[in-house]
Amino acid sequence: MDFAFDARTEELRGRLLAFMDEHVYPAEAVADEQRTALASPWDTPAVVEDLKAEARKQGLWNLFLPDGEYGAGLTNLQYAPLAEITGRSPQLAPTALNCAAPDTGNMEVLAQFGSEEQKKQWLHPLLAGEIRSAFAMTEPDVASSDATNIETRIDRDGDAYLINGRKWYISGAMNPLCRIFIVMGKTDPEGADPRRQQSMVLVPRDTPGVEVRRAMQVYGYEDHSHGGHAEVVFHDVRVPAGNLIGEEGGGFGIAQARLGPGRIHHCMRLIGMAERAIELMCRRAVSRTAFGKPLAGQGVVQQWIADARVAVEQLRLLVLKTAWLMDTVGNKGAHTEIQAIKIATPRTVVDILDQAVQLHGAGGVSQDFPLAELWAAARTLRLADGPDEVHQRSLARRELKRYM
Repeated sequence: MDFAFDARTEELRGRLLAFMDEHVYPAEAVADEQRTALASPWDTPAVVEDLKAEARKQGLWNLFLPDGEYGAGLTNLQYAPLAEITGRSPQLAPTALNCAAPDTGNMEVLAQFGSEEQKKQWLHPLLAGEIRSAFAMTEPDVASSDATNIETRIDRDGDAYLINGRKWYISGAMNPLCRIFIVMGKTDPEGADPRRQQSMVLVPRDTPGVEVRRAMQVYGYEDHSHGGHAEVVFHDVRVPAGNLIGEEGGGFGIAQARLGPGRIHHCMRLIGMAERAIELMCRRAVSRTAFGKPLAGQGVVQQWIADARVAVEQLRLLVLKTAWLMDTVGNKGAHTEIQAIKIATPRTVVDILDQAVQLHGAGGVSQDFPLAELWAAARTLRLADGPDEVHQRSLARRELKRYM
């Protein structure tokens, strides 16, 4: 078995690593400083636009999209190690490369299921990084981990659809550049098949009846990388029937197609977060002294670092295997592995980050190191794209089915 990256992946990794060292890491403190001077916390710091311009200039743009017509044409296996690198600076790097959620998933949906008019109006500006977008599925009044519970209504009214519902933790919605929502709701709430009741429609942000009510925090943090999370109310929102994505009743299937690649992206970025945590642990351990000797000489610290390295190597191999299966046998063929990485990766990375915080003491929970914010992001991913328990349930059923 050959574990080496192919020539194109190696070439892009080299360029991306240099881009991170020369541009992204130095911009982290600059972005924080600029953000404090902005009129709104959701405005984009100037340094982010500088990073985007430089990434485009260097050809490090839209690397996530396997469609060669719209993106870099990379396979999941080729993109995975690049996503890992961007995970080392999740607040800046994905956005700089136009590879940040939720835009990545929304662009994939439009590229795969959108009409030519929808692509022209929304996909092309997203690909150019001129606008941002949001994906509106989760609702506060029902357990949205079961998508069949969604209560938002999308009712046909002549040549239009009428949308009513309340959503929250809608990623990207606070960003002033967010121009379009992909909204999931029910067009056939009484349908016999619970997975054919949902549809997706495109809703421009400035449509009358769309109310971005408030920003939702994540463990007290404002998630700037995604353009914030918002509570959004849709009250008698009317959009043309041509804003339907795909067909009525196709929303559940589109959501599943959207989530597969997204989980690979999230998991590889999480591994990048873990790698940065290990680096910070090692630097801290060799530079600090406690009880008469460097922290690096403490047995428990050595154990944390060793266990973290073993765990990261295991996770990386599992995620790369999953990416390879998605490329070779498709998302359905990689079903078990996709769920396995979604269960294992956030949980393990949270533990590594927690130990890194512990090693840094008060500094670990402060704004002087990225660890606390990384921990919050990783912990949140145990809920995003489906909570651990949903994936455990589905994976266990598949395993048990062979014995029934």
